[in-house]
Amino acid sequence: MSKGSGEARVVPFAAGVSRPLLIGMVHLKALPGSPNYGGEFDDVLRHAVTDLDALQEGGADGAIIENFFDAPFYPGRVPPVTVAAMTAAATRLRSHAAENFLLGINVLRNDALAALSIASVVGASFIRVNVHTGVSVADQGFLVGEAHETARLRRSLGHRIAILADVGVKHASTLGSRSLEDEARDAVERGLADAVLVTGPRTGSPVDQDALVSVTTAANHVPVLAASGVNLQTAGALARHCDGVVVGTWIKESGAIDAPVDAGRVKQLSASLQ
Repeated sequence: MSKGSGEARVVPFAAGVSRPLLIGMVHLKALPGSPNYGGEFDDVLRHAVTDLDALQEGGADGAIIENFFDAPFYPGRVPPVTVAAMTAAATRLRSHAAENFLLGINVLRNDALAALSIASVVGASFIRVNVHTGVSVADQGFLVGEAHETARLRRSLGHRIAILADVGVKHASTLGSRSLEDEARDAVERGLADAVLVTGPRTGSPVDQDALVSVTTAANHVPVLAASGVNLQTAGALARHCDGVVVGTWIKESGAIDAPVDAGRVKQLSASLQ
């Protein structure tokens, strides 16, 4: 990995990747127990495998499995049926993916303990946590960081699963007036996060490049990824200031959030990061 400065970067959960990371999203269709569940879990699994295949064919380095269509989301703990469904889906995808394809887990809106437990069971490489330290206000209400619980659970499970923590997470406002730089420092130094994610204000909204540079400087010894609104026109420029990108919307057919992943678009984006 490299930034604009030319400094070599090490991304421990992505050993062997010699260019900026391209992490796609597997947005699971609505799961059992959620308002929009369609009643056929096999259909959820089929769509997930199809998206995973497109990401692998297109040259992505990995994917985050996320219960994206379960809105409205719980602010903290999700019910057991959600954990069971996501474990089943992640197990299927892990067995279907290439050995070196990275898988991460994000349990929306902020259930890091469930994500870590699923990751441990299925052999995922990392989890994403929307609010790892501090408190944010979102449409779900208060989102409270539980780094103290998450780090201890990881230790007790005995697996070195990386924690990727958002700062200034989308669809939310940080409680208080702390800067993104301070959020990043605390997530890393006090929350023991292994990487930091920077987003725009909403799903599909672009990352502010100045904010990305500031966070990269603040979190100077851990990887930083741009994690929303990345497209073919912006990916290369953003990657010069961070260690990779997380892309969910643009890589789908016609860039529609509810469409399948388009392998051709993934290939284009992957080529732009070479």
